Amino acid sequence: MAKILLVEDEVQIQELVRFNLENEGFEVIIASDGEQGVYLAIREKPDLIILDLTLPILDGHDVCKILRAQRDTAIIPIIILSARNDVADKVIGLELGADDYMTKPFSSRELSSRIKARLREEQRKTDTPNVPLRWENLEIVQESYMATLSDYPLTLTVKEFDLLVLFVANPYQVFSREYLIQKLWGNLSSTSTRALDVHISHLRNKLKTLGPVFESVRGVGYVFTRRK
Repeated sequence: MAKILLVEDEVQIQELVRFNLENEGFEVIIASDGEQGVYLAIREKPDLIILDLTLPILDGHDVCKILRAQRDTAIIPIIILSARNDVADKVIGLELGADDYMTKPFSSRELSSRIKARLREEQRKTDTPNVPLRWENLEIVQESYMATLSDYPLTLTVKEFDLLVLFVANPYQVFSREYLIQKLWGNLSSTSTRALDVHISHLRNKLKTLGPVFESVRGVGYVFTRRK
């Protein structure tokens, strides 16, 4: 039974989400403010977190930032569920390390499907043997979400890490923008398109000592290749 932490201050939404997820066989724990959400995430170590942005004490962006900085909660999947539908809010949430973003009002069925998709992805990661990926002086250990460059640790968001693993595990393969967006965010939108460009830009900067390893393929997407 997967454990879901819902960080939400609206009682009606709490009851709706709890009812539907418990009927699906999930265990649901609830936090009514951001501070309690951080506390329960660290104490309970849920399998997935559903996070509102407009919260008392700590807002959702701060909660996401804190959880991604904590070793014990850094890799827990986070789905933001918010009434904020501005592109800026979505981009910020994804840049801070959220795995998905849904807007209210929402479909309970769609929320359940996205939760299951994220949990399946995490299970596939668990089933993968703990064999480090290497590329020149870059080393990646997937299970511990650690990456080092010339023996110095890289500070990466979850999405940046997932992108890096995908490219290093498949060098010289051209990935379309649509594939990368669907792989990381599960849906195509102007928000996720912008977020992909931001993540690639950040990775290029963090790996600049390797040279221009992320090459843009015009009209298609990106490829990870050796320096020229």
